[in-house]
Amino acid sequence: MRLIILLILFSLTQGWPQKPSAVDNKIQEFEAYITKGMKDWEIPGLAVTVVKDGKVLLAKGYGVRELGKPDPVNAQTLFACASTTKAMVAACMGMLVDEGKVNWDDAVYKHLPEFQLYDPYVTRELRIRDLFIHNSGVGNADFLWSVMNISTEEVMHRMRNVEPSYSLRSGFIYQNIFYVAAGEIIKKLSGKPWHQFISERIFQPLSMNHTVPLLREVKDVNQTKPHYKIEGTITVIEHTSADQVGAAGSVWSCAEDISKWVLCMLDSSKYAGGRLLSAKTWAEIFKPQTLVPATQFYPTAQLTKPNWTTYGLGWFQHDYKGKKVNFHTGSLAGAIAMNAQLPEEKLGIYIFGNYDHAELRHALIYKAFDLFALGGNQDWNAELLILYKNIAAGNEKKQRDFEAQRVLNTTPTLSLEAYAGKYIHPLYGELIITTENGQLRAEGNNFVKATLEHWHYDIFRGWFDKKWYGKGNLTFILGTDGKIAKANFAGMDFTRIN
Repeated sequence: MRLIILLILFSLTQGWPQKPSAVDNKIQEFEAYITKGMKDWEIPGLAVTVVKDGKVLLAKGYGVRELGKPDPVNAQTLFACASTTKAMVAACMGMLVDEGKVNWDDAVYKHLPEFQLYDPYVTRELRIRDLFIHNSGVGNADFLWSVMNISTEEVMHRMRNVEPSYSLRSGFIYQNIFYVAAGEIIKKLSGKPWHQFISERIFQPLSMNHTVPLLREVKDVNQTKPHYKIEGTITVIEHTSADQVGAAGSVWSCAEDISKWVLCMLDSSKYAGGRLLSAKTWAEIFKPQTLVPATQFYPTAQLTKPNWTTYGLGWFQHDYKGKKVNFHTGSLAGAIAMNAQLPEEKLGIYIFGNYDHAELRHALIYKAFDLFALGGNQDWNAELLILYKNIAAGNEKKQRDFEAQRVLNTTPTLSLEAYAGKYIHPLYGELIITTENGQLRAEGNNFVKATLEHWHYDIFRGWFDKKWYGKGNLTFILGTDGKIAKANFAGMDFTRIN
């Protein structure tokens, strides 16, 4: 009889509501924070992953894939990883280091002799390690893929015409193109294009079955659309392809898949079937490699107040509440990502978003650090919202100040037709100027296009066709013969040839 009573009581208790655990309560609190933050920042859709102590606590979508349409973001919705791809490429190179095919301190020219830079000394002295840490002395060269549609090989070739911004290893300026060079070295050493290598050596072992290395390989209809605020209205825009500089930021993934990558990199690159990297190489990737000055770090540092800021191999780093943070953002027009880890607490977070520079991502990172590991109730969302609104207001003031400099009632020196022609530059390519309905039409490399009206003197100004590029200026310089000799379009100089 006693046994029967116990069995009855046991069966009854199984139907009783279970009290939420402390972790469940934290997840609910975090999800409420996400939802509120999305409203505050006007973000159409997010996907968020949180892992802790070897387990996935959260891998979920919020909001919609495209504004004005009902399709929800879920754990399988594909987003652009953008520059968080860099950490994956660093891991790929680390695999080749483990195989003895390359050393971090090998000269780049040893493996990629065709990669020539403006300064022969830098060409000779550049090391494999330098490709990953933005300290080469060559400044930002994103115009090689953002304003021209040229092959990866041509991007690499034109780097020899990019003048240095500072001397080798004496500073830090974020540089995408050197990751392209790393991808080319992976191709040479493995005999496979970097995008095939990363698929076979990372995505397949980790069962990241939805993840693809290039935008052109995104076939799943469950994908997000990018959004950008244009003239005060959040607008759906076209995807930015980073395929020609793929190793710098072209991977696409989802919350479900990326959780596996986050877990793997927290656990010294281990996964169910083995490990991606040796313990030594994994440690090398996260070792601080170069200092990042305050001018090159994130505005969030105004609130987090780190004592040090560094860069590893594909990871930014700083201290937070006495703990080391490894992280990286990813940004393409209308799309964001962010990967962060608190290794001592075995905590990792990854955030995808479909709205341009939705800096809620930073707020969610620090909220997760506090909530799931370090404690504290600082409202990161509220504080970062103020910080970035002030930054935006400052930028808008600069724009208004610029607009106020316009000198009214001036006329161009020459007739409108006299400005039309072909202009070239060995680095920036080709600029074609034509006239259209009383305005000038500028086409850079048959890729970046804008319609411009007279501004003042010999300066014209107008919207780019892709309005999320903003407005551009076109300035003409006359030669001693009184004819147009040069043109500057969006900060790039061109010489007229006809």
